[in-house]
Amino acid sequence: MPQWLEVSFNVFILLVMLGGLLLSLLPIVPGALIIWLAALVYGLVAGFGTLGAWLFVFLTLLAIAAMLIDNVLMGTKARQAGASWYAIALAVLAGLIGSFVFPPLGGLIAAPIALYLVEFARSKAADQAWEITKGLLTGWGLSALARFGIALVMIMAWGIWAYTG
Repeated sequence: MPQWLEVSFNVFILLVMLGGLLLSLLPIVPGALIIWLAALVYGLVAGFGTLGAWLFVFLTLLAIAAMLIDNVLMGTKARQAGASWYAIALAVLAGLIGSFVFPPLGGLIAAPIALYLVEFARSKAADQAWEITKGLLTGWGLSALARFGIALVMIMAWGIWAYTG
């Protein structure tokens, strides 16, 4: 591959990864998956090699962790605030449906509203439903920070791969 084409390809992959990094700040948007897919394309085009194969396995594990941490932190914080598992499940479902119906912000609006409404219907106490909803939102904030950090590590690992490859 000519040098100019290799540099252009690497810049393109980096730009896609930086887009994934920014998207990792939004709940439900799979920024780490975008980074992982960019690394997969890089490996298929540039070759994996021994170090690249190991780093790709590492990137895969990080992408899985980033996708799981979202639900774990949001659900844990809502649960700690007193949310029922039923309400959490409905909030996640509402978030997913909202993301598809009104992307990208529909899920951000639908999930907390669903959680609040279910908890208000269950407890008949607006203050309690709001405290539980604040727990979900706190979990979202923490998961966004965790996903961003994981995405940043993924990009740095790819940078090592691209630099040494």
